[in-house]
Amino acid sequence: MTVSATFIFALRELDERFRELNDEIAERARAIPGFMGEEAWHDDTTGLHSEVYYWETADALRELIAMDTHRIAKGLADNWIAEYRVVIAEVQSVYGHPSLGLTHVPPGAPALGA
Repeated sequence: MTVSATFIFALRELDERFRELNDEIAERARAIPGFMGEEAWHDDTTGLHSEVYYWETADALRELIAMDTHRIAKGLADNWIAEYRVVIAEVQSVYGHPSLGLTHVPPGAPALGA
């Protein structure tokens, strides 16, 4: 089962502490067995930002959530994030036109009809 975790948020002013924590969390998340990939989007019109992480299992995602640095950042989030929404989903299928060069589709994600 492939799981995605999507974080959608409006940013406030970011400082050095945010960057340090964010970089450490990202580095450690990528090292978790079961991490499959990530993508990020920013909408200049709304100012909203979205980050999507893909995991082989929900347990791999829970390892990120339990990370000490993640808990610290979550406790400080009101300093940097105005509003947010988190969407955890099971990936049912992934399909598209492969020649477009979209490389964010996680390897091993189920194909349409699988």
